[in-house]
Amino acid sequence: MKQLSRRTVLRGLGAAVALPFLDAMYPAFAAPLIKKAAGSPTRMAFLYVPNGIVMEYWTPGGVVSASSVAGGGFGPGGGVAPVVPVGSTPLGDLPRISGALTPYKNDLLMLTGLTSNGGRALGDGPGDHGRAGAAYLTGVHPKKTFGKDIHTGISMDQIAARQLEGKTRFGSLELGCEEGIQGGNCDNGYSCAYSNSISWRTETTPNPPEMRPRAVFERMFGAVNEEKDPARRARLESYNKSILDLVLGDAQSLRNTLGGSDRRKLDEYLTSIRDIEKRIQNVEQTNMVKVPVAAPSASVPTDFAEHSHLIFDLLTLAFQTDQTRVATLLLGIEQSPRNYPEIGITEGHHGLTHHQGDKEKIEKVAQINEYHIKQFTYLLEKLKTTKDGDGTLLDHSMIVYGSALADGNAHQHNNLPTVLAGRANGTIKPGRHVRVADETPITNLYLSMLDRVGVQVDTIGDSSGRLEGLSDL
Repeated sequence: MKQLSRRTVLRGLGAAVALPFLDAMYPAFAAPLIKKAAGSPTRMAFLYVPNGIVMEYWTPGGVVSASSVAGGGFGPGGGVAPVVPVGSTPLGDLPRISGALTPYKNDLLMLTGLTSNGGRALGDGPGDHGRAGAAYLTGVHPKKTFGKDIHTGISMDQIAARQLEGKTRFGSLELGCEEGIQGGNCDNGYSCAYSNSISWRTETTPNPPEMRPRAVFERMFGAVNEEKDPARRARLESYNKSILDLVLGDAQSLRNTLGGSDRRKLDEYLTSIRDIEKRIQNVEQTNMVKVPVAAPSASVPTDFAEHSHLIFDLLTLAFQTDQTRVATLLLGIEQSPRNYPEIGITEGHHGLTHHQGDKEKIEKVAQINEYHIKQFTYLLEKLKTTKDGDGTLLDHSMIVYGSALADGNAHQHNNLPTVLAGRANGTIKPGRHVRVADETPITNLYLSMLDRVGVQVDTIGDSSGRLEGLSDL
């Protein structure tokens, strides 16, 4: 069996298709420990939902201190966790919104007590949504301005991307499912750039997310619009077959050198690429005929579930092929006005969160929260069923799902809804509800995550130390 480099790609006219980890990429006759070290980098991603969550239906029903854990989980019912000693307990029954995570309980931690203090007013008055997104991964209170003098901190994903530079094709990927503008006044004197980006390359430079599946696909596998020669570009644009047809010869040559297991892996991988490509093409054809939209958004489905699943599949491929180990995904922008007719909700999300106790509006917000978390389970299933070295992508990842607001009506920045999924190559012990001390900076979690991807920094924003309790009770 031919030994392959981890960086092997299939090449063709304007295309470069990275490969997943194959057995042939292990050193010949490698010992098990060498194989483990060679095969499984730790990845991390941050999935952000806007406008807070109905916490009554989110938080597990209780937690006890580590010293008093005697086995067993929570009783049925769920509800808001009371103020209790710091500690953890096995993850038992989950309430309504987080209940969709039940099949994955043994693969995640529910974290309670984390705070994003930078999202609070701190003397600057209204503007919680603008501050929420900007402070979430930076731990820094953003400057109140809607001019060009925006300023916050460097986000933790970009701290990782800098230190991991050169190990992957892309230092990071910034993805999204809702488009926002980057200039102007979006929230009481805060620039739209704050609301519409959670990733910040520098203190003054946001990384706007890419929401177009076609653009992400072409960036990963070879984009026509990067070709400089007009004649060559014209040939590529007129080529109506699959991108896989461009690398077919290279793929067949490689296949002939692989063992049986690797041939199956290669076939499954190429099939998954073609499936995503077909779905993007179908969206583009539908939009062209039935839903007239601007050209840049031609590959964006109108259905949120379809859109998010395409983005999730592309993220999975990026991790599977080690094109990046760091990603952010904005499922919606802060103050999102999006409605969800696919679940019968025609009012805008943000407006509903300012419910002032209106039970009908609260119910609709809860339905939106449920809809979001159900899409998250699609990604968990993809990662859990995608083989990666001696385990799965979920085994070798850290996936944070959460928001910089708890209750959206009260603009609450403490006790944030936070899920950490994955085992980070055995350095996280999931299946538990972990309660940390109230007002613990969420940046403490990020420091502990960076440790697990080999990035050593002393502080991030308002961090006060590492977050204990991720690896054991």
